[in-house]
Amino acid sequence: MKVIAALWIPAKSGLNEAFKGREPWEIVGMTSATILAAVWFYNIINHEENIKERLKKLMMKFGRKLPAIQKMIQSKIDELDDDFQKDAMKRLKGEKFFTTLPDVPMDHQEILKIVEHSVDLGDYDWKNGRVSGCVYRANDEELASLVKEVYGLASLTNPLHPDVFPGICKMEAEVVRIACQLFNGDDNSCGTMTTGGTESILLACKAYRDYANEVKGITKPEMVMPTTAHSAFDKAAQYLKIKVRTVPIHPKTYTVNLQDMRKAINRNTIMLVGSAPNFPYGTMDNITEISRLGLEFDVPVHVDACLGGFLIPFMRQVGYYLQDYDFSLPGVCSISADTHKYGYAPKGSSVVLYRDKKYRHHQYTISTEWPGGIYGSPTINGSRAGGIIAACWATMMYFGRKGYLDATQKIIYTARYIEKELRKLQGIYVMGKPATSVIAVASDDFNIFRLSEALNKRGWNLNTLQFPSALHICVTLVHTEKGVAEKFVADLKQDLESILKAPGEQAYGMYAIYGMSQGIADRSVVKDITRCFIDSMYYTPSLTSSKTDELSTIDE
Repeated sequence: MKVIAALWIPAKSGLNEAFKGREPWEIVGMTSATILAAVWFYNIINHEENIKERLKKLMMKFGRKLPAIQKMIQSKIDELDDDFQKDAMKRLKGEKFFTTLPDVPMDHQEILKIVEHSVDLGDYDWKNGRVSGCVYRANDEELASLVKEVYGLASLTNPLHPDVFPGICKMEAEVVRIACQLFNGDDNSCGTMTTGGTESILLACKAYRDYANEVKGITKPEMVMPTTAHSAFDKAAQYLKIKVRTVPIHPKTYTVNLQDMRKAINRNTIMLVGSAPNFPYGTMDNITEISRLGLEFDVPVHVDACLGGFLIPFMRQVGYYLQDYDFSLPGVCSISADTHKYGYAPKGSSVVLYRDKKYRHHQYTISTEWPGGIYGSPTINGSRAGGIIAACWATMMYFGRKGYLDATQKIIYTARYIEKELRKLQGIYVMGKPATSVIAVASDDFNIFRLSEALNKRGWNLNTLQFPSALHICVTLVHTEKGVAEKFVADLKQDLESILKAPGEQAYGMYAIYGMSQGIADRSVVKDITRCFIDSMYYTPSLTSSKTDELSTIDE
């Protein structure tokens, strides 16, 4: 106290002297300016990004406004846009486009023929395991026939009208209850079906944002998640105006750094996120410790099990170790899991589950003042496809517990085989310890995208990753067919040996673009490039020139 008093006396004298003879407005102005300067300095010091990174972004932002730089960047973007369009044109060369309605109804058989052709259009043999992830089952004619019949029966139904279609609502409730049971939920656990993992994640974020606002009065919501968390969380943050605090991963385990996660939690944190497993590397965050953090700070924990959700409940039962990840951990308050992945249901189905109804209630959207009546919707969509719900239910009944156990046994065995074989090879390394079905590899010796490029020429389609450059294969039921995994390992080994003869060479084409994009510090440029790529997905021939003339330009 004596030290404080000794410092305060001269400080007080100095302040009194500084304000001596000043007008009241001057005193108010100087005080306000001092406070604002202090706040500005505090924000600078406590910002997530360091000053160097912020200055770099600021310089790039202003740099892009300079006419010469703006023109140069736009020229490159236009060039890439043209390349993307030409790639789309090549893929669709010779195809007939329908850009207006047919004048008369099209024949039934002709429609089926066109749809069948469209489904099989493409260069990759996805039915026989040449694609990473994407297709989770194939060549099961009995299940395909069942799903077609079930969807046909329920294609006109809509659970938005529970009084008209109570049976569809019953099926959805049963799918949710089965999922809750698989994830060790008690009678209080609940959830809804959704159209996919992105909607499941978005709804969980919406539920926690609204819950935190109502219960804790949080008006500036933030969520804390690993850098490896699915990009759907970023999408949710953009839609729902939630600030994202990303946490780095451990450089060896490729799982979230728990100490950094603890530091990122503050009074505005509405949720913590862990992946079981994450998409890039297939590693699983330490959900047990994240659960403890959630309890300690009174923050709900969401486990994203969209990818492995219908593998992990069965892994222990077929002899594979797996850490705790579900409602058996008291801090875990919600789980997202995709039934259209390893649940083998048709695309467009997922579940989001909650420990308690108090969270699910905040997922709902309810309008009480609409002239059309009181409107309540459990998910993003109002009308929902009852056919998808029925087909998902039918798929789960078709597989049963035994079917899922058998499928899990095959998939994890195959994934472990591929992992073991890849660890034997020189020039690449497996990233972390794969928890389920994803094996990611990188290299310190050469541009890993060259390996992806080489395998691509053999007909393999793998997922490319960034920061760092890597690639992964996501093993599905299709890869468990006889000889598929062995062929993949043999092809990869042969291409790797060839690449290591000239490790300094670079990748070409789209792989070069993907690698180059990681070095662009101004990520807004990468956004512009990505927009061009997405645009190319919606290619149709120009209305001002014939399709033949337009497509002929790609060979010039």
